[in-house]
Amino acid sequence: MSLEELARNAVGMGLAGIDLVEPAEFGILKKYNLVGTMTPSHPIEKGLNCPTNHPMCIEKITAAIEATAEAGFPNVICFSGNEPDNISREEGINHCAVAIKKIIGLVEKKKLTLCMELLNSRVDHPKYMCDRSDWGVKLVNRVGSERFKLLFDIYHVQVDEGDIIATIRREKNAIGHYHTGGVPGRNEIDETQELNYPAIMRAIAETGFSGFVAHEFIPKRDPMTSLRAAVKLCDM
Repeated sequence: MSLEELARNAVGMGLAGIDLVEPAEFGILKKYNLVGTMTPSHPIEKGLNCPTNHPMCIEKITAAIEATAEAGFPNVICFSGNEPDNISREEGINHCAVAIKKIIGLVEKKKLTLCMELLNSRVDHPKYMCDRSDWGVKLVNRVGSERFKLLFDIYHVQVDEGDIIATIRREKNAIGHYHTGGVPGRNEIDETQELNYPAIMRAIAETGFSGFVAHEFIPKRDPMTSLRAAVKLCDM
């Protein structure tokens, strides 16, 4: 469906915003008083763990920061990228930190949050480097800014490591945004899959989290029926 139709449905469900809307379409969100909850930037595969990607990534992240700040929206996404053959995971953290420190001053000035997404490397994104919460938390600590955090995709973390609620409680200060999705298959987040989303949402709420939880699953039925059910399931 069009973004406009999705926005009308979102308003009808009482949602606050929509994730991953391009700045060119921010006007539609504004029309419906919705927030662009996470602005896209550079490609997933070519990320900040490789110095040769830094100019491209920084250019795209900077453009996203400027557009997001102008719109009054809160977050911009970034990615580690896939593991190059000649760069270790530890070196990848260092390269990501170098790049992020070049732009974190602008993020802080604009009062936004830059979030790196955790993605699984077992099923969906082979060789993606930021595939474990401990790797991501180490990067967050290395950057050392309250304006750089992780996008904790519950589906991806479950696929690669599990232990969702304990990790959320332990690493709450490093998390700036959440995505949902059912396991297995990234389908509905209901009783057909292995995660208990009401318990997960309660755990998130108990940490004092004040950001956004975005639904990012692939429905097996009418999409708005599935989304409406997910909204109700996660309403604490």
